[in-house]
Amino acid sequence: MIIMKINAETYSIKEISELTGFQPHVIRFYEKEFQLKIPRDSGNRRYFTYKELEELLYIKNLQERGLTNPQIRQVLKSPKVVLEGKSKKEVAVTGSNKVMTNSEAMNEAWIREAIEYLKMEVIDSLSRVDNKKQIEELSVKIDELKLQLNNQEKDVLICENAKLKMKLKEKSYEVAELKDKIRRENAQKKSIFKSIFGAK
Repeated sequence: MIIMKINAETYSIKEISELTGFQPHVIRFYEKEFQLKIPRDSGNRRYFTYKELEELLYIKNLQERGLTNPQIRQVLKSPKVVLEGKSKKEVAVTGSNKVMTNSEAMNEAWIREAIEYLKMEVIDSLSRVDNKKQIEELSVKIDELKLQLNNQEKDVLICENAKLKMKLKEKSYEVAELKDKIRRENAQKKSIFKSIFGAK
C-alpha cells in the first residue's frame, strides 16, 4: 500500500479507514480491543500518525495470517512471540495450544465486526422501539379515558335525573301549598260574604 502523506503529518479517522480498509466503528472497537494509544486533540477528537497507521496495518496483516484477536493481543504485548507455519493455512502462536485456520479467523473477525455493527443498530433503533411502546401505552390510556368519560356521562345523567326529581318534588310542594292557600282564601271570602249578607 502506498502512503501519500509523510510521517510527520496526521490523519483523520476517515483517512485511516480508507488506508486500512477498517470501518471507523471497527477502528474505535480495535482501540479498546487491542489497547491502542490513539492520540486526541484539544477537542477530544482522534487523530492518527504514521505510528498508529502502521499498528492498524500490522493488525490487519496478523488477521490475514489467521490469528484471532486474543492471539493478536499477545503478539502486540510480546514482540518476542514467534509466528510459525506462515506458509501453511494453519497458523499457531508460540506458547499457545490453539490452532485456527485462516477461514475460521476471518469468520471470527467478521462476527466481531458484525456484532459491533448490530450493537449500534440496536442503540439507534431503541428510541423508535420506545416510541412504539409509548404509543401503545398512550392508546390504552386513551381507551381508559374514553371509558371514564362514558361512565361520567352516565353519572351526570343519573345526577341530573336526581336533580330533576328533587325539583319536581319542590314544585309539587309549591303547587300543594298554592292550592291550600287558594282553598283557605276561598273559605275566608265565603265566610266574609256570609257574614255580610247574613247580617242584613
